[in-house]
Amino acid sequence: MIVPTRVLFEHAYGKYAIGAYNINNLEQAMGLFRGNMDSKAPFIIQISKGARSYTDKRMLEAIIRAADEIWPDALFAVHLDHGDENTCYDCIESGFYSSVMIDGSSLPFEDNIAVTKRVVDAAHAKNISVEAELGQLGGVEEHVKVDEKDARLTDPAEAEEFVKRTGCDSLACAIGTSHGAFKFSGTQGLHFEVIEEIAKRLPRFPLVMHGSSSVPQDEVARINAAGGDLKGAKGVNAEEYLPAAKRGVCKINIDTDGRLVWCRVHREEFKNNPSNFDLRPPGKVFMTEYAKFIASRNELLGSAGQLDSAREHAKKALGK
Repeated sequence: MIVPTRVLFEHAYGKYAIGAYNINNLEQAMGLFRGNMDSKAPFIIQISKGARSYTDKRMLEAIIRAADEIWPDALFAVHLDHGDENTCYDCIESGFYSSVMIDGSSLPFEDNIAVTKRVVDAAHAKNISVEAELGQLGGVEEHVKVDEKDARLTDPAEAEEFVKRTGCDSLACAIGTSHGAFKFSGTQGLHFEVIEEIAKRLPRFPLVMHGSSSVPQDEVARINAAGGDLKGAKGVNAEEYLPAAKRGVCKINIDTDGRLVWCRVHREEFKNNPSNFDLRPPGKVFMTEYAKFIASRNELLGSAGQLDSAREHAKKALGK
């Protein structure tokens, strides 16, 4: 069942974080739904601007609708990840999305407020939530590219002003994470003091962590052993997910890790079976492996086992 993103945040706040997972194709969707149902977790499906143009935006929407029929007990929201203004409007008009993200983080503060407020006004007229971003994460994700020297943590005072002036429904904060597989060169953790200060200024307001893949070193090692070249890849400490959730982070984005699972499965499958030219055998392995990965991440997020309670909350909230 597709539900408003705000309903999931209401249930999760201060207890656990909702896993927000990007998909681009059928195999990812199948593995994602299986993993969340196996671990009995509510979740968020994220569709990026790049994913919408990879084939056709209607193809991904059709896959999600089909999965909703296959797994009628699933509870999830559909979210536009890292949208520009025009993409946000397109998603709002489609009537399919639970929420959209307007990413004006690269703009000056006042310009970010202005574009976010325009999107908020359009989205709220359709009962759709808006995620905005303040502060800049380093790293690379699709069209988002920020040099580490230009990355900066979110200022709590600015966050308070930004939310009050824009009316956005959740805020992606720069709190020590980074996009991509090469996140950190040294030892670095989340800045919990920043999360706590923002949460104190904005009580019960949902915060979001982008660039939160953990880049499992066993996946990296297996990719490299099968012919890959990901030397130096390093991610976020997944043991910090739940402590962040307890402080008000309701949504944690995990994309790169799923790509690593895809890469590892296909590299190993073609290396170990060089005569194979059928896409389905590695696809079947990937769906199983991705489902296991999703379930393992939900355990760390604290969302595993929350499905029944979240569903009851959603029914009450939506009057069903």
